[in-house]
Amino acid sequence: MPYPEALKELIKKVEATRPVRVQRKKAGEELPFMSLEERAETLKFHPDVKDEGRREIKVGPSKGYRIAHEYVDLLEARPRVDPDKIDLTKADYETDVLVIGAGGSGTAAALLAQEAGAKVLIATKLRHGDANTMMAEGGIQAATKGHKDSPYFHYLDVMGGGHFVNTPSLVETLVNEAPDVIKWLEGLGMNFSKYQDGRLKTMHGGGTSRKRMHFAADITGAEIMRTIRDEARNRAADIQVLEFSPAVELVLDDKGRCAGAVLYNLETAEYFLVRAKAVVMATGGSGRLHVQQFMTTNHYGATFDGAVMAYRAGVPVCFLHTIQYHPTGVVFPEQAEGILITEKFRGIGANLVNIEGEQFVNEREPRDVEAASIIKECVLKGKGVPTPTGRFGVWLDSPMIDTLLGEGTVEKEFPGKFILYKRFGIDISKEPMLIYPTLHYQNGGLEYQSSGATRVPGLFVAGEVGGGVHGENRLMGNSLLDILVFGRLAGASAGRWAKEVTNAGKLSLDHVRKYVKDLESAGVGLDRMSPMLLPDYTLPETKERQLTAHYAGTLR
Repeated sequence: MPYPEALKELIKKVEATRPVRVQRKKAGEELPFMSLEERAETLKFHPDVKDEGRREIKVGPSKGYRIAHEYVDLLEARPRVDPDKIDLTKADYETDVLVIGAGGSGTAAALLAQEAGAKVLIATKLRHGDANTMMAEGGIQAATKGHKDSPYFHYLDVMGGGHFVNTPSLVETLVNEAPDVIKWLEGLGMNFSKYQDGRLKTMHGGGTSRKRMHFAADITGAEIMRTIRDEARNRAADIQVLEFSPAVELVLDDKGRCAGAVLYNLETAEYFLVRAKAVVMATGGSGRLHVQQFMTTNHYGATFDGAVMAYRAGVPVCFLHTIQYHPTGVVFPEQAEGILITEKFRGIGANLVNIEGEQFVNEREPRDVEAASIIKECVLKGKGVPTPTGRFGVWLDSPMIDTLLGEGTVEKEFPGKFILYKRFGIDISKEPMLIYPTLHYQNGGLEYQSSGATRVPGLFVAGEVGGGVHGENRLMGNSLLDILVFGRLAGASAGRWAKEVTNAGKLSLDHVRKYVKDLESAGVGLDRMSPMLLPDYTLPETKERQLTAHYAGTLR
């Protein structure tokens, strides 16, 4: 729907201050960045600081760790399958490498495992490519040639953005592998945005000291996914894809190695056993848990499944005490609520302004600071813009971009968002967008090494399901980089591991039986079931809300 008259009146205040703000921008007069003390004060408004939103895990390898209730509810839950009813003597599928998840990290892992000589089976909950990768817009960081940049400066930015608590070895791997990832994507046929002379376009992102953000308009993730998905499908002789078949439990062997998984077919309600020499966990994040009841940018299948399965198998979790709320999610129109508005808007000139049309924060602060500033403006200062349904937001002044860079720039650089808003009768080259922080990224996850290896032999981790590389806050453009760097490394490692496994062990689900006993001893979780698989949006008045999918499935 178009902006109602009440909001159109408020937009006039944005338009009234725009000429001065544009003039300042052209003169290079930015609002100063916050000092460390100011950032610390602002971050008190970030959702992560609400200790009442967390509790300790009572079972498993990370027992005692305080994380969001929504995470603990799924970690402390009974399995979807009864181990005593699974016949482990006969596998429905056998492969060298099983990749669980078919987003960016899973597909990259499959490609590199295949190149290492492995036969690969990808099992995915939805369709191949239905993942957060498709929804990533702004860009991918890499210190390629130019702009007086290097992996050294990229490393410092990543560590600073993560509050200097990141796992250093993972960050070192991330930044050193980044240029090769860009070269790899180009070699596979990805269409990056370029200048007429063929040079890759780059820009700043929040928390970056150099212009190293490479992009494909405002559909960078979709273009990456198109490129690597097509490549995987072209290798169908060695890479098989099972769609609508999420994993529900990992399978170990009698030597403690990861040796496959139990899959559940969403279409036929059947369970299948996959035996594999190596497994790559690439299931993505957890946005559909709506932690602290925030709206989310995430795709429908982002329900924390991989963390649940690997945790039961013995892999600890880390950095889950922090969650990324993207500063700019759609808050009006309501039909598009939660959809990501890429940081690229701010990177090339759009201001964040309050109900009075006042710019209140430098748009290139790290995401956690940016999000906390918006919440502070709305909650403490009372300068949020009210929506027709009683929510609040602030303006992202997108028309500034055409004023700064020339008419038509918004439509050219942000075709996805331009078309989306046009459907609602809003021209974002002439009217600002109303935004508010939205649940975006799982900063933490499973512990893993640079090779993708975990504590469980034969189990490798790639992408958002892993934790450590981003510390307590991720910078723009490092998620698409993360999934490709560690997807490639995990896939290559899994392929090599599969070659070395010659003595297949007896399959076992004893780790699941033990976990259930631990739940019983702790007196928690037996009234819940996980992994969730799909979010339950049943209205409370229709059905009492459960923390699990409403349908467990039947064993056939």
